[in-house]
Amino acid sequence: MAERLGVGLVGDGELRELLGLALRRNPKRAHLLVSNVLGKHVPQRPSVVYGAGVELGRRVRALLGEDGARRAVVVGYAETATGLGHSVADGLGAAPYLHSTRRPVPGVATAGGFEEAHSHATSHLLLPEDPELLAAAGPGSALVLVDDEFSTGNTVLNTIRDLHRRYPRDHYVIVALVDMRSPADRGRLTEFATEIGARVDLIARNTGTVTLPDGVLEKGQALVAEREARAEAPQDGPPHPRPHIRLDLPWPAGVPDGGRHGFTEAHRALLEPALPALADRVARALGDGPRRVLVLGFEELMYAPLRLATALEERTDAEVRYSTTTRSPVLAVDDPGYAIRTRLVFPAHDDPADGPGERYAYNVAGAGFDAVVLVIDSTADTPALHAPGGLLDRLAPHTAQVLLAVIPSYVPGAPAPERQEEAPMQLPEPLRGPAFSSYAPDEVGWLLQDLSDTRLEAPTEEREEAIQSGGAHYAESLPVEYQPSAAYQELFKSALAVSAARIARAVGTVTETVLAERGPRPVLVSLARAGTPVGVLMRRWAQARRGLDLPHYAVSIVRGRGIDANALRWLAEHHNPADVVFVDGWTGKGAITRELAAAVAEFEKAGGVAGFDPEIAVLADPGGCVRTYGTREDFLIPSACLNSTVSGLISRTVLRADLVGPYDFHGAKFYRELAGADVSGLFLDTVAARFDEVADAVDAEVKELLTADRAPTWEGWAAVERISEEYGIHDVNLVKPGVGETTRVLLRRVPWKILARRGAGPDLDHIRLLAEQRGVPVEEVDSLPYTCVGLIHPKYTRGATGADGKAVESA
Repeated sequence: MAERLGVGLVGDGELRELLGLALRRNPKRAHLLVSNVLGKHVPQRPSVVYGAGVELGRRVRALLGEDGARRAVVVGYAETATGLGHSVADGLGAAPYLHSTRRPVPGVATAGGFEEAHSHATSHLLLPEDPELLAAAGPGSALVLVDDEFSTGNTVLNTIRDLHRRYPRDHYVIVALVDMRSPADRGRLTEFATEIGARVDLIARNTGTVTLPDGVLEKGQALVAEREARAEAPQDGPPHPRPHIRLDLPWPAGVPDGGRHGFTEAHRALLEPALPALADRVARALGDGPRRVLVLGFEELMYAPLRLATALEERTDAEVRYSTTTRSPVLAVDDPGYAIRTRLVFPAHDDPADGPGERYAYNVAGAGFDAVVLVIDSTADTPALHAPGGLLDRLAPHTAQVLLAVIPSYVPGAPAPERQEEAPMQLPEPLRGPAFSSYAPDEVGWLLQDLSDTRLEAPTEEREEAIQSGGAHYAESLPVEYQPSAAYQELFKSALAVSAARIARAVGTVTETVLAERGPRPVLVSLARAGTPVGVLMRRWAQARRGLDLPHYAVSIVRGRGIDANALRWLAEHHNPADVVFVDGWTGKGAITRELAAAVAEFEKAGGVAGFDPEIAVLADPGGCVRTYGTREDFLIPSACLNSTVSGLISRTVLRADLVGPYDFHGAKFYRELAGADVSGLFLDTVAARFDEVADAVDAEVKELLTADRAPTWEGWAAVERISEEYGIHDVNLVKPGVGETTRVLLRRVPWKILARRGAGPDLDHIRLLAEQRGVPVEEVDSLPYTCVGLIHPKYTRGATGADGKAVESA
């Protein structure tokens, strides 16, 4: 600007720190004064931005006196000074605030308007909800006009002239961060005050002038054309699609999202106490990872994101910065002496009155932000925002995490429920051991509610009859916990000793595959209950072999009813959904795999946060149902041999309408009374002790898997359909393939018979023992893709068993 155009800044000592210069892409004015404390073009600490406006407001209050400050009305200019004006009003204390707008709102009458001659978008509207807001509040009441800079004075004179004709008063106060008028312009303001017969005061943080040589506009336009013609690469970077987190903020009911329609002392009293909780919601959604965070506002929506940013700055250790997007077209030049280093370009996404066009975010690219919190109002949450090339898409390449925080748009005159939906109850933090489960607190967080004091158990036969008759769902009650005999406990321990290395290898393989394809810091989310021990082992592997401390949670999924949507909401508030990896123990026929895919799709369709990948990572995939697995062999996983006593003493999950409300997690019980029989820690420690010896085998296997075709074959599903018809069951839900699922049938359902692959060895020792205890026949068959298959008694009634409760051959 100085070397090529001869533009210069002249002013007091702080002026050069406060302002920078940039070149407009504008046929009306060559230069742009870029403020370092406004929070528009240059990311700045939010406390600095807010403090600059509040301090100016205090100076106005000192000028007017306490009584005058209470009767004043503050008006800010769109779009650049909407947040500054609101901050000035806060500094005054009780003054109502209104800012001009370029967004017409149907049904709201215009109370005034004016032109900003040098702007790229000239027309300003005043749309107060209360038509008396701008009327004089008695003799001596002042109108306070706030803009970021006072350059020629034309915009302010146009405003006062329009409003004085409609709402005459005897005192006007002009407030700006900088007063850059020439001596001639200063005299013109004095003449104007005399003309209208009113007092006009000016308060500015700094004063100075801009020196503009002859022909600067034409030279500026030529320089813009020259620089853009030789630009080597676009400023917005290469395509880099990445899912974002969406957070619908529970904005206080009845509080406007800004000053477009007026903001009063009553609104301020409702907003202030709500800000800490709102900032906490944002902080939880970001998680602990980001160390440098940008809160990015949206055009005229400057105050709400600014106050969120100031509250976040106070409540997090992260370095927080604040800026907003803008309509203003400015040339970006990556030079240390130039104010606008980088530029992101995207289409307007709020259906503006002046039609579609480019919008900009400056100094965001290349600034090293770990996360960007984009704050918009619901009117601007349009398909254009989410489309390829839209703002979300443009932000993605320049930060590791994008959080979209949406505030409900305020509509004057609309009934309160339409303005702000009732916010759901705050979801609780995860349950952790030892208060809930025998696992250490850092091993897993349970996104469940504790139903330990509720009687939920029912005899197995009663449950089976109710489930098959349609009178109840299996998740509405719990089976009586199986208490293993001494012989069965010894069988578990011997099976664990034999299979520990095999399990360790599968754990390592699935974990390393996840890290290679979903890393570097996936969030493990186990499907309770069978997935939880596997998730804990995967976490231990990542910690032992990679030094990674991965978050791990357990959530409920229920066949026929889907995954716990509140658990997904909690995860989306605290982590990037794209980082979530669902974990389960094994696949049978793939029912849960399909259930999860359908549930995630339904969650998104219902307005939930997008970005969750429904693919499950499992220890064993004998059914060929997933891409990410430790093995596809069907072998004994000792954690399948028992129920709660190998799963942290936690029951299977419960979903019943009288126990689980719309804002509750699904439930489960903690069987503290079974602590004496708990082998959860033994299972984990025994497997983890074998990690080192299988490390080389895991490395070789993962290298091979990453280049192999791992597409699901669904071989197991076809086998289940064939068995269902061959044995006259005609219901695939009653056919449970694989060692793990067969064990569940014997422990929790009413089994009919067991199909075992001919020649199966020790992997079925516990199956044979359980079958013997329950009087269930074991039938050896050929051509079985699984080691075994458990068949639940079809069309079960209690009359289908003998007097001792054991199964019989036929009903």
